[in-house]
Amino acid sequence: MTEDQTVLALAALAHPQRLRAFRALVVAGPEGLTPSVLADHLGVARNALSFHLKELAHAGLVTVEQQGRNLIYRADFPRMNGLLGYLTEHCCQGGICEVSTNEAGCQTC
Repeated sequence: MTEDQTVLALAALAHPQRLRAFRALVVAGPEGLTPSVLADHLGVARNALSFHLKELAHAGLVTVEQQGRNLIYRADFPRMNGLLGYLTEHCCQGGICEVSTNEAGCQTC
């Protein structure tokens, strides 16, 4: 992940609604969620959520797939892990770090 991509991703997450939406998509896992289900879950208006999902997609943090008449949004786990990797690349002053990846593909300490 480049510095520019990292800044774009962090900027997208620097809004409470987008952060909540992204976290909900992470919890939903690979199945993802439709915007209506996500809006109901978060208690936000669907049109406002649409704007936030577009920002997350523009930053590469979520993917969107058309399934029939529905859009399915999913957290982009490789991109999320790339962001975490960029942020922790030089942790522990270059020594061996205790960061590992769990079965869902998420990095844990």
